[in-house]
Amino acid sequence: MRIAIIGGSGKMGQWFADFLRREGHQVVISGRNPEKLREAGRQLGVATASNEEAVKGADIVLLSVPIDTFESVVKELSPHIQPDQVVADVTSVKVMPVAVMNRYLKTRHILGTHPLFGPGAKSLAHQNFVLTSGDAEGATLVAKAKTYLEERGARVSVMTPAEHDKKMTIILGLAHFIALISADTLLSSEGFRADEAIGGITYKVLMTLVESVLTEDPALYAAIQMNLPDLPDAEKRLQEKARAWADMVVGKDRQGFVRRMNELKEKLRKDNPDFGKAYEAMYRIASEKQGYFTS
Repeated sequence: MRIAIIGGSGKMGQWFADFLRREGHQVVISGRNPEKLREAGRQLGVATASNEEAVKGADIVLLSVPIDTFESVVKELSPHIQPDQVVADVTSVKVMPVAVMNRYLKTRHILGTHPLFGPGAKSLAHQNFVLTSGDAEGATLVAKAKTYLEERGARVSVMTPAEHDKKMTIILGLAHFIALISADTLLSSEGFRADEAIGGITYKVLMTLVESVLTEDPALYAAIQMNLPDLPDAEKRLQEKARAWADMVVGKDRQGFVRRMNELKEKLRKDNPDFGKAYEAMYRIASEKQGYFTS
């Protein structure tokens, strides 16, 4: 099978190119930077081409391009995509990309995907993968992709693009936002380095979250923040909750603080069968982080 990866010189594009080549497929990649593209092709042992040349004769076209340039790339490709070609994307949001592909492309074989892992993954085994479907024809393609991924050990969830983005509002958007606000607060605090040296488990886990976000591509994180439609409301709610908790602290409302914390504890206990094991998990995260930096 011939597979074209548009944006194949990027980190995730290279990951999929390497994976699919090792699966025995004929892979061709394209990219915006000619020098970077040539080097990626050489290292991966795959062919390189322009976007137009890459999609010619491809059975599958995989779009691994930034969210901000996604529509312009799809518009560029639209005259060259044939009705029998499968086109899939790997962006972190789904409503916009799936709508754009359906708007511009002649093919109805469109698949929205979200691999919930980074280019450091060794394989698909135990990795989370979301597939999105919006119609009966798409559902058939999703079923085939789900079988393919699960046979290689991936954990696959199927949902509509809207359901995906609603969930990612919390899973990605709000989590990233909290990490960034925490980083900004910590790094503007006097004596931050001293705090780091004597930090306990909770603090170490917080720093793991902060560092994991700050080491990533700012443009990607900005695109995620600004393309999840429900995220502004969630972030506004977070600000309101932060103000309410801060008011209890400033007002020394001990009873209100304890009561509200107990209410949250009981609500989470009902929703989470593993409630109570979090402290063990925090120790494990902190230990792994320490081992990573000392090895």
